[in-house]
Amino acid sequence: MMKVALPNKGGLFEPTIELLASCGYKVARAGATLASLDPENGVEFYFLRPGDIPLYVANGMLDAGITGKDFVAEKGLSTPVLLDLHYGHSRLCAAVPAGSPVQTLDEVAGLRIATSFPVITSTFFAGRTLSLVELEGAVEISVRLGIAEAVIDLVETGTTLKEAGLRVVGEPLFRSNAALFAHAENGSAPPELMTMQRRIEGKLVALEYMMVEYDVPAAILAAASAITPGIESPTVTPLQAEGWYSVKAMIRKREAHRIMDELSELGCKGILLTTIESARI
Repeated sequence: MMKVALPNKGGLFEPTIELLASCGYKVARAGATLASLDPENGVEFYFLRPGDIPLYVANGMLDAGITGKDFVAEKGLSTPVLLDLHYGHSRLCAAVPAGSPVQTLDEVAGLRIATSFPVITSTFFAGRTLSLVELEGAVEISVRLGIAEAVIDLVETGTTLKEAGLRVVGEPLFRSNAALFAHAENGSAPPELMTMQRRIEGKLVALEYMMVEYDVPAAILAAASAITPGIESPTVTPLQAEGWYSVKAMIRKREAHRIMDELSELGCKGILLTTIESARI
């Protein structure tokens, strides 16, 4: 039975549960339950604090886990990333009061800094002597309360910092997203983990691609196929009507409507666009 850690709260919880459910896993958490068993897939899920997951996985107590890259980096661990996921994106940024004359990260390093990420901060400013105030949360309010002169905190939209009267300085110290991590010392990964990886990869493909189908006369088949080359090549099937073909191909979701426009202008008919639930390519 493979053991996998999942975030028990926060912004990573819901998307992680949705992802695994869409990949065929039974993940149910009732109340304060700390574990959930999926016997059909041979997986036992454990709901843990996102910041604690890296330690459990790195120490081999659990086979794998899903959490943010920032939590792994803050623990100073090198737990292997099996898959980068499509959610949980954030930036660890420095911020100072909106009216502050400070313009560079080098200047920020000389201030009293409040942060929940002292390890990442110290690593970024390696060689500098920093004055850090370590906080568990609500870092943005520390400047107003006089605890710090600057903050280094996770930023998604920047709205929270602006509401606290702060502005971002310089480039992000660290960029993060959710990821599937595995225990580094597993000589051979559990087959259940390889299955989970393939299923998630299939879902990530489905999020990036769509399927387009259309009818096309022989005279413009080559031109239409060039617009929709597919992964290896498009599927081309003769229709009952002589000189007509049905074409099916995977296309990138962000290009889908442009491709439909081009096919229509070319002279293709019956153009259909459908979503993909999962895929293996």
